[in-house]
Amino acid sequence: MTSLEVIRGDITTLTVDAVVNAANPGLLGGGGVDGAIHRAAGPALREECRRIAAAREAGGAGAACPPGEAVITGAGRLPCRRVIHAVGPVWRGGGGGEPELLASCYRNALLLAEEAGLESVAFPNISTGVYGYPKDKAAREALAAVRETLPRAPGVRRVVFVCFDGENYGLYRKLLA
Repeated sequence: MTSLEVIRGDITTLTVDAVVNAANPGLLGGGGVDGAIHRAAGPALREECRRIAAAREAGGAGAACPPGEAVITGAGRLPCRRVIHAVGPVWRGGGGGEPELLASCYRNALLLAEEAGLESVAFPNISTGVYGYPKDKAAREALAAVRETLPRAPGVRRVVFVCFDGENYGLYRKLLA
């Protein structure tokens, strides 16, 4: 049985097999969680992401990682083994497929973890920062997607939702109670 946990803290300090990065489509760092992960991981992560982006661009794929998708890299100087970069949707009112794209981020991240043999995964609150996804809706989507996907990722034994702010922490605690 997989344990689902919520903590309030800094995702860059966790000792888990993988942390999920709330990435942007270009994969090259940004603000919020994305910037914090890139700063903590150091230049090796940026270089690996740059190579992925260049290969996708050369192959005609467009964005290095479109919304709803995820890619996996090494972790640089982070205490985890891998970073899974998941790109969430920008909130535009909910009628543009945002719930499906957000759920897809969580599903794809868990499936990548399973494929890589990773047992513990820590998620941030994807899309709830500058992308503007309402925190309550995002928390419900995230938990539903994770619960729905775990049977397809039996090797993942521990999922941690890491909340940087008190509002998200309260929402997840209530939903997991």
